[in-house]
Amino acid sequence: MSAAPLAATVAALMPRARTELAELVSYRSVADPRQFPKSECERAATWIADALRAEGFEDVALLDTPDGTQSVYGYLPGPEGAPTVLLYAHYDVQPPLDEAGWLSPPFELTERDGRWFGRGAADCKGGLIMHLTALRALRENGGVPVGVKIIAEGSEEQGTGGLERYAEEHPELLAADAIVIGDSGNFRVGLPTVTATLRGMALVDVKVTTLEGNLHSGQFGGAAPDALAALVRILHTLHDDSGAPSVTGLTADAAWDGLQYDQGDFRRDAKVLEGVDLMGGGTVADRLWARPSVTVIGIDAPPVVGATPSVQATAGAKVSLRVPPGVDAHQAAKLLIAHLQAAAPWGARVEATQVGSGQPFRADTSSPAYASMAEAMHAAYGTEMEIAGMGGSIPLCNTLATLYPDSEILLIGLSEPEAQIHAVNESVSPEELEKLALTEALFLQKYAAKAV
Repeated sequence: MSAAPLAATVAALMPRARTELAELVSYRSVADPRQFPKSECERAATWIADALRAEGFEDVALLDTPDGTQSVYGYLPGPEGAPTVLLYAHYDVQPPLDEAGWLSPPFELTERDGRWFGRGAADCKGGLIMHLTALRALRENGGVPVGVKIIAEGSEEQGTGGLERYAEEHPELLAADAIVIGDSGNFRVGLPTVTATLRGMALVDVKVTTLEGNLHSGQFGGAAPDALAALVRILHTLHDDSGAPSVTGLTADAAWDGLQYDQGDFRRDAKVLEGVDLMGGGTVADRLWARPSVTVIGIDAPPVVGATPSVQATAGAKVSLRVPPGVDAHQAAKLLIAHLQAAAPWGARVEATQVGSGQPFRADTSSPAYASMAEAMHAAYGTEMEIAGMGGSIPLCNTLATLYPDSEILLIGLSEPEAQIHAVNESVSPEELEKLALTEALFLQKYAAKAV
């Protein structure tokens, strides 16, 4: 089975892919109405639904999920007796952060240095375009050989679990023989990679209160308990002197025995400043894929500009905890909450609440679908497939694995290190988009052939 005809078709489809990705990126679909209007997410969902209908998908629907967001579903029937494959992506995105740090508008797809820049270009609107491009290429080369379900999630980045709960309530909806999650990425540009493990996640909001109201720091400072100072002391206890997590009861000494991440490469990928040490111990792969991590991702405190000379009565933070396979995310969240409360100085009152979670995931890389993916990646890239972990979380994966224990789950995608997802100047490599769309088309062909 030659890859040449499909490769030529995918290449011819790339201008359309760029146009459509630009349209999708233009929607400011951050699933948090405090930051962007909910209508932006609704417009993106409607765009996807229209695109699926145009491709012949049936039963296209905007699913109202329990967290107040919408996921988009569609079904494309395959030949009689063919397996069914579920293709996943999410259309919600991280907020753009400091827009002044972007070299081009975050919601305007911009080509620069051979890459396409824009929020969601890689994570994960590009994943949806990858799916559509692969299906179009197959249609022009004899047809799509499997039944296809597509689900585009609307709140993955918020970790609020809307699609997870919806799937649990409608377990027949997403059932498939194989599931391709288009939300990870190659270990490096040009190195075809499937992701075999994901860390789970727990988000905890912590609020510290010490006074009935703010006080003048000259009149009361030095004796009045400062809530912000208390919060800083509490957060300091989350890491040891090396920067390794030190949450009481949570072990952080496991080792990763697969593909390794060179420390110099990591420093370049992460853009670590010269002279600044990495956090933790063990190999980089240990720290990213086999051990927990804890990150303070937000703080509620007076900004420097406009600050008044006050002892703060309250202060808050959001803490993100990532846990590797083998650790229960809910139990880890309980340990984190207990740690935060126990670390309170001066009798400060601490409220800690879990606000999001997702279990870790480990794939079965010995399954037949992985053999088909390895063949497809080799044909598309000309080199052998690698298997790696990913430090991030995709909470839906574990839900799907629980609901459909016989389904084979594979993770591929466009979020290689240069994509800088979740940061300013996120981008996607058009070459990766082209090769991964080709990979997915070849995979569907090979998977269907093995199922006969």
